[in-house]
Amino acid sequence: MTLLIIIAVVAVIAIIWISIYNSLIKYRMQTKESWSQIDVQLKRRNDLIPNLVNTVKGYADFEKTTLQAVTDARTNVNSAQGPAATMAASDQLSGALTHLFAVAEAYPDLKASANFTKLQEELTNTENKIAYSRQLFNTTTASYNTKLQSFPSNIIAGIHHFEPSEFIAVPETEKDVPTVKF
Repeated sequence: MTLLIIIAVVAVIAIIWISIYNSLIKYRMQTKESWSQIDVQLKRRNDLIPNLVNTVKGYADFEKTTLQAVTDARTNVNSAQGPAATMAASDQLSGALTHLFAVAEAYPDLKASANFTKLQEELTNTENKIAYSRQLFNTTTASYNTKLQSFPSNIIAGIHHFEPSEFIAVPETEKDVPTVKF
């Protein structure tokens, strides 16, 4: 009888252990999958940028430093290692694109170009998808990190060396309150 009780207790502990371990794996995979969604959108944006730069280059007197900043920022995104560095480079690219679009306002022929307008819309849509993907990543990261810190899963996570995921921070420049002038 005692042997049956010991076997039953060990079986219950094993089932709980496996269940918690599998849920940790699930949360970790959701975090990785949400990061891959960001990666897909960054690649999409990077694929659009050469077309945008080539369209803008058709206007000979367009600021070369602006185009160079966009190209350099795109290169930085492609060579960044890890989520934090990739998002920092991506934020730099977003800023360079914003500057490019602001400078384009001074070129009526460029603004009227159907290619430029289409590319600008595509990039705006992609930026919105990146923002959504960032939110999704931070949500899944919060769930995963909560699971890592909650009892009893924190014990199992520690034994199996699960590492917390880092949140994607909002760039400081985006925290500034915009100035509205009429």
